[in-house]
Amino acid sequence: MSQHNSNRRFPVAKEGWGYAIGLLSLGFFAVWMKGSGWAFFFFILAMCVIAFFRDPDRTPPDDPGTVVSPADGRVIAIENTREGGKMVGIFLSIYDVHINRSPVEGSIREVNYRPGKFLAAFNKEATRVNEQNAIDIRTNSGENFKVVQIAGLIARRIVSWRMKGDTLAKGERIGLIQFGSRTDLHMPPGYAVSISMGDRVRGGETVIARSTKR
Repeated sequence: MSQHNSNRRFPVAKEGWGYAIGLLSLGFFAVWMKGSGWAFFFFILAMCVIAFFRDPDRTPPDDPGTVVSPADGRVIAIENTREGGKMVGIFLSIYDVHINRSPVEGSIREVNYRPGKFLAAFNKEATRVNEQNAIDIRTNSGENFKVVQIAGLIARRIVSWRMKGDTLAKGERIGLIQFGSRTDLHMPPGYAVSISMGDRVRGGETVIARSTKR
C-alpha cells in the first residue's frame, strides 16, 4: 500500500502516468523501429491505462442525512452487521472509475492496512482473506463509518491518500485500488439502505443510505 497527497486537479490519477508514459515510450520506439503494428498496440494500451485511472469530479448531495457511495461499480452485497448497522459491498470492474471517496463528512480515526490473498473481488471470502485497507471515519455527530478497500485478483496495489486525523468532506477522494477490486462500506445503526443488489453506483454521488433519525 502507498500514500500520497491527493491535492491535485487533473482528470487522471498520478498513479497511472508511470504506466502510460512507459507504454507511450514503447509505442514511439516501435514507430522509430518501423514496427507500426506494435506501435498501435502500445498506444492503445496507453489509452486504456489513462481511461482506467480517470478521476472525474463528482458533486455529492447537500443533504447531511445522506450517505454517498465510496466507489463506482455494482452492488454485490447488502448485509446486516453485528453492531446492528449495514454493510454494502461494491465490485469495481476494470471499466469502472477506481477512485475511492468518503461517504460522509468527518475525520479519520484509524487507517489499518492488512496484507492477504488476492481472490477474485466478487468472491465472498475476499472480504475476509484478501489484502485490504480499512479507513475508520467519525462524523461530527459521533457516528462511525468504515470504508474497506479490498484488493482483487488483478488488483495488487491499494493506494491510500489520507492519514489518521485528516478531516474529510463528503465525497472527498481518499484513495484508489489499481485494477479490478472491491470496496465495502460499514454503516452504524440508524441508516436505511436506498439501493438494491445489482444496482450501479457512482462514487461521491449516488446516495446509498439515508438517516432514519430525522
